[in-house]
Amino acid sequence: MELAVALGTVLFLVIVLLAILYLSVRVVQQYEKMVVFRLGRTNEQMVREPGLRFLVPVIDRPVKVDLRETLTEVPSQTTITKDNAPINVDFLVYWRIQDPLKSVLAPQRLDDMLLGVASTTLRAVIGDISLDEVLSKREQINEVLRVKLDEVTERWGGKVTTVEIREITPPRDVQDAMNRQLSAERTRRAVITESEGNRQAAINVAEGQKQSEILKAEGERQAAILRAEGFALAIRSINESASIADLKTMQLQYLETLKSIGSSSSSKVVVPMELSGLAAGIAAIAEAAAPTGGGANR
Repeated sequence: MELAVALGTVLFLVIVLLAILYLSVRVVQQYEKMVVFRLGRTNEQMVREPGLRFLVPVIDRPVKVDLRETLTEVPSQTTITKDNAPINVDFLVYWRIQDPLKSVLAPQRLDDMLLGVASTTLRAVIGDISLDEVLSKREQINEVLRVKLDEVTERWGGKVTTVEIREITPPRDVQDAMNRQLSAERTRRAVITESEGNRQAAINVAEGQKQSEILKAEGERQAAILRAEGFALAIRSINESASIADLKTMQLQYLETLKSIGSSSSSKVVVPMELSGLAAGIAAIAEAAAPTGGGANR
């Protein structure tokens, strides 16, 4: 009996010890922080970093806070633009807990509160701009939404890192007008591209014809120059031949004159001064007329 009581006491003490150990030891993950409430109160000094942490059993109550970035999807919202055009917009909000103490002390259902604030902020932002700006300035709208949501969630210990508009759906008539405008723009670009191609082709053809005409004219000019040079050379040869022929003709006439003088009955013979030159010319003619093999005749 005493043994059973002793075993029961030991077992009870082991259970109590395990319970105390369970209540006094916590492991805080790397992506977490732990806020400790001691007798219902907490402060900045009661925020524990990641690692193995010890608590006072029964007195301390731990609350772990996940610091990882999370996503809140804002469903499609019908908003009115500055020019009274209804559009449907849905977007995504990426945020995380920056101050664990504030997030624990903030109102409950933080996700739902962020969703409500995002919806109202979207309507306020879209209501200040026109439809054309909504469709063309998506990045600017994202940044404005991020700043405004970050200002609201800061008091809850949150930090909005990114806001991304996923889809903007304008009214049906606006969509039809946009489709017609897009089709007209594509047609205009196609016409411009085709005309530019035709213009370039015409330029290339004209340039080719120009080069061909230039080469043809250059060829004709060179041919004319060559013909003129040939004609001038021929004229020069003719003139030289003519001058030689004239000299020989005059010499022959001198000879004929001398013959007639010698056969006349006159007692006086007048010998011209050019007789020496005439004799030299006659000797040259005779030498030219002599055969090349004169040495053999000797």
